[in-house]
Amino acid sequence: MVDPGIPLDDLVARVDRDFRQRFGRAPQWMAAAPGRVNLIGEHTDYNEGFVLPMAIERYVVMAAAPAERTTGEAEVGLSSSAVDQPERFTVGAADFRQLAPWARYVYGVMAGCREQGFPTPALDVLIESTVPLGGGLSSSAALEVATATLLEAIAGQRLDPIRKALLCQKAEHEYAGVPCGIMDQFTSVLGQASHLLLLDCRSTQVQMVPLTDPEVEVLIINTNVKHELTGGEYAQRRSQCEAAARTMGVPSLRDATLEMLAQNNGVLEPILQRRARHVIGENDRTTAAAKGLAAGQWELVGELMYASHASLRDDYEVSCEELDLLVELAQQHGSDGSVIGSRMTGGGFGGCTVSLVRKDHLDRLAAAIDSDYRRLTGIAPSIFTTRPAQGAQIVRA
Repeated sequence: MVDPGIPLDDLVARVDRDFRQRFGRAPQWMAAAPGRVNLIGEHTDYNEGFVLPMAIERYVVMAAAPAERTTGEAEVGLSSSAVDQPERFTVGAADFRQLAPWARYVYGVMAGCREQGFPTPALDVLIESTVPLGGGLSSSAALEVATATLLEAIAGQRLDPIRKALLCQKAEHEYAGVPCGIMDQFTSVLGQASHLLLLDCRSTQVQMVPLTDPEVEVLIINTNVKHELTGGEYAQRRSQCEAAARTMGVPSLRDATLEMLAQNNGVLEPILQRRARHVIGENDRTTAAAKGLAAGQWELVGELMYASHASLRDDYEVSCEELDLLVELAQQHGSDGSVIGSRMTGGGFGGCTVSLVRKDHLDRLAAAIDSDYRRLTGIAPSIFTTRPAQGAQIVRA
């Protein structure tokens, strides 16, 4: 029912074995970077607001060795256990648009590191990942950060962590064409075991928030749906937020208040009012949740999570029937206090929910939610738990 996952040490051993089988020799360098889940603070990052994510115990692991057969240039041979589509390129001398979409993330980070003076030798590289694809858990950021960390191992030098995260974000913007915020890369780089990150997306300052209670688990449930969107909803939400900020005369919605929103009630279109109300409220909820977690105020944290979901559903309109159902089932089956709070996480329109649950009720809750979700949708959800995990690390240098 609950996927136990693969411990990082076991995943590293598997990648080492697969590399040997594929290339006939041991990898010389290995690196790992985690995915992330956002406990609260959704669609606030590109509004220069606050987010409260954590790294999860699901990883991208990359292994590499000097290439044995090359053209004489810094040619990289890239293979993935998940995709039967190996790629080969020379960093800085290839048309990245000819690469498979997944390989562009790697190429972009390698090109960025090369600009920073890191050597890019001829390599054979193998990638393996346990971060679910398309579930809103930042598999792309984990791949980018694992690439940068692997290059740190090869070069024998480290990037400043903030600079590293921004380099990876830039690669996603320029080479994958995704105008993401900074949350995903920052969490994969800076994550700490047993802690969440209260990240100020304007100043990039990070405050560590402990989540150390052994009786509380983070439960992630993947709807296993991703609704195809035709209207460019993400870019549309961003432009709507910018329009609302302009109308209220502030640099971004980070600077707006509910009082300002009320004062502009007759000026803002109703849809812009709703978008702004979500972002303003979500920033307040996120900072309040961080304080609540640090103080062990679980009831408050749960109320804030449920309020966040309602706002994303009603004001920001990025939820969907399957996400709403999972949150309703968590609330229903956890009404005895076994579920502290639940909400959708990620961009929306599918993907995952995140819930805080009491550990001794975990198996019962997972079984009940799984059964009801299958019965009502005909879809099998994917369910796993995680503790806040350590960020990117060099496994072998």
